[in-house]
Amino acid sequence: MPGSGGELRRVARVVLLDPDDRILLMHGFEPDDPAHAWWFTPGGGLEGDETREEAALRELVEETGITEVELGPVLWRRTCSFPFAGRRWDQDEWYFLARTAQTATDPRGLTELERRSVAGLRWWTSAELSAARETVYPTRLAELLRTLLDEGPPSTPVVLAPEVV
Repeated sequence: MPGSGGELRRVARVVLLDPDDRILLMHGFEPDDPAHAWWFTPGGGLEGDETREEAALRELVEETGITEVELGPVLWRRTCSFPFAGRRWDQDEWYFLARTAQTATDPRGLTELERRSVAGLRWWTSAELSAARETVYPTRLAELLRTLLDEGPPSTPVVLAPEVV
């Protein structure tokens, strides 16, 4: 991967859907440039010897406060590379499907960097996401969500095209 100086950071992300099939996204921004903003799924890097499933659930609690979750299969996988907070991040991301009836959020578990770079959380309908003019990662999320809602989870994870920003 361009810009990679070594091993990819292993990341677990969560495509969290509520009973109305809305997806929960986080609104992030560059800490030193709040005008540079985007939306993304909850999740983050693995810690210690935890599995991707354990990381997905831990990150979800830390970033959203949502604890009542049914974790499903891996939907998508992708590698990405992007600048953020003064460094380049090279990641191998796995996106897990999850469902919850708990729609109230409480992101009190954010790390210091996340507190400086997360503006909030929002539940989006598929139609709202498709109409959005804001940056969303992964870039084809609206299309991927529509396919998921129409066809259900894929039988094996779909490998998305690498993204380099």
